Amino acid sequence: MTESSFAVHTTVDKVSNNQMNLSNMTVNDFLTMSPRQYRQMTGEKLGLKNTIKLKVAQKVMKKKLGNNQEPLSKGLYVLLAILGWGFLGMGLGSDWEGSDWIVCLVLTALCWLPGVIYALAKMGDYYD
Repeated sequence: MTESSFAVHTTVDKVSNNQMNLSNMTVNDFLTMSPRQYRQMTGEKLGLKNTIKLKVAQKVMKKKLGNNQEPLSKGLYVLLAILGWGFLGMGLGSDWEGSDWIVCLVLTALCWLPGVIYALAKMGDYYD
């Protein structure tokens, strides 16, 4: 084996081992991983750009995993809708994403009853 082919095989083996270390990672390991831990696992430094990408990916994943919990009970949602605060329940239910809560706010501001009806009709989107 020549010196250059030895270097290529060593690099390929190193990359394969790094990928295996990363593929055995659990979700919790990923969410708590720091750039220093990444360097220990792979032997490569992330750099500023990739460190920011890692932290953003961790934040997005935490947000997605946390959406499985109901922010408020169904009874409180109905009570808020009847009192004219249905947009608040919709906003909390969708983590203030989308336009449902804005539509509900406008309907409630125009006249109380359309906002209540809209909030109660959309309740199925937030509760099973």
